[in-house]
Amino acid sequence: MRKMPSLKSLQAFEAAARRGSFAAAANELHVTASAISHQIRFLEQEVGVSLFHRNTRTIALTDAGQSYFQSVSESFSTIEAATRDIERHGKSDILTVHTVPSFAAQWLMPRLARFSAQHGSIDVRLYASADPVDLNAGLVDVDIRYGSVLPTRGVVTLPLPEEAIMPFCSPDVIAHAPHPLQEPADLRHHTLIHSEVNLLSWRGWSKRHGDIPLDFDRGPRFDRSFMAISAAVDGQGICLESHLLVERELQTGRLVPLFESAREMIGCHSMSMLKAKQNVPKIKAFQNWILDELMRSKYQ
Repeated sequence: MRKMPSLKSLQAFEAAARRGSFAAAANELHVTASAISHQIRFLEQEVGVSLFHRNTRTIALTDAGQSYFQSVSESFSTIEAATRDIERHGKSDILTVHTVPSFAAQWLMPRLARFSAQHGSIDVRLYASADPVDLNAGLVDVDIRYGSVLPTRGVVTLPLPEEAIMPFCSPDVIAHAPHPLQEPADLRHHTLIHSEVNLLSWRGWSKRHGDIPLDFDRGPRFDRSFMAISAAVDGQGICLESHLLVERELQTGRLVPLFESAREMIGCHSMSMLKAKQNVPKIKAFQNWILDELMRSKYQ
């Protein structure tokens, strides 16, 4: 058990030492001067040393009292700062979300302001990486993954709505292309941009549309969708990506879709959380919000 003097005695001592007067300390703490004197004598008995030199009109700290005052004052300052901090931040829940980089950059980040507007008491911390996280470690509340997710004890994984995968390119590519882009077979005359970790590759897309003879060995290659999308915006070729991830580029006209009738619907992303925490209000609020946002898309 910790050996601690009473808080009242410490408050009386700290105020008297700081103000240089029992009367001033009494006024600050809304008690009588005799109550301050009594608490300090009680403290001196507990610590076994005199803390003040006393005469009829003034008080002065002893050497031991001066040293003790420095430590007590610093401790009170620490408590005061901690109290201000919890008053400032303690009213908000912190939701920690981990997600794959392209989903974060292309879809989630542009919408987080809407979540904050609807849930002002929840502060979101967003971390993006391709590496999976251990939800059981307690550092992350929600993990949004791309592709298959291995079952983990105590973790529930919810598939997010299927997404439309289709080709996209810059309007300049269409405007200046020597060969038109009217049907999938026309892609054989154009540069393909490859996202090497995507669930549906150009080769797989081609097979689904009659084994179109495309040059799969040429064209720029990236291991992140957001880089492939950026390359397409810059006119480097035609990318095969999720409609979900290019919504901003479509809205601003930097990309246009090709062959919408040939889109493929694929389950790409999922959301995982601890089963024991899935009904925690901040997690439930985020889960409901993200599903609502996804359903607003033209193609999920």
